[in-house]
Amino acid sequence: MNRSAVRENAFKLLYSSEIQKEFEEEQIDIFLEDNNIIGNEETKYIKNSFFGIRENITEIENLISKNLSKKWTIERISRIDIAILKLAIYEIAYSKLPYKVVINEAVELAKKYGDDSSKSFINGVLASIVKELDVSE
Repeated sequence: MNRSAVRENAFKLLYSSEIQKEFEEEQIDIFLEDNNIIGNEETKYIKNSFFGIRENITEIENLISKNLSKKWTIERISRIDIAILKLAIYEIAYSKLPYKVVINEAVELAKKYGDDSSKSFINGVLASIVKELDVSE
């Protein structure tokens, strides 16, 4: 499974946790099994991303909130877009993956799963966050 496919599965797991009121750890194993994700690297990446986001959720949500236009609040963002943003921010800020790759992948997820405005919204918010974090390649 290539990195894009693994990232897409990490997004799906995050989205699932966004729409459920309670999300138990055993649901991760069920998700991995249901999606035939059996490779150690894939499993490790998905679990690290999920728990890393959960561990740093306050900082990640603050970054999102601070980088929205004045008329937006985090509560207005669709669950799909919020899951994409959280994953991308985690990858940029905590996994130290190249931001250009992360933003491109996030925009591709937005094109596939979001609405018509998702791709430009995701791109704009992430570009603003990259400037704020002063991330370099």
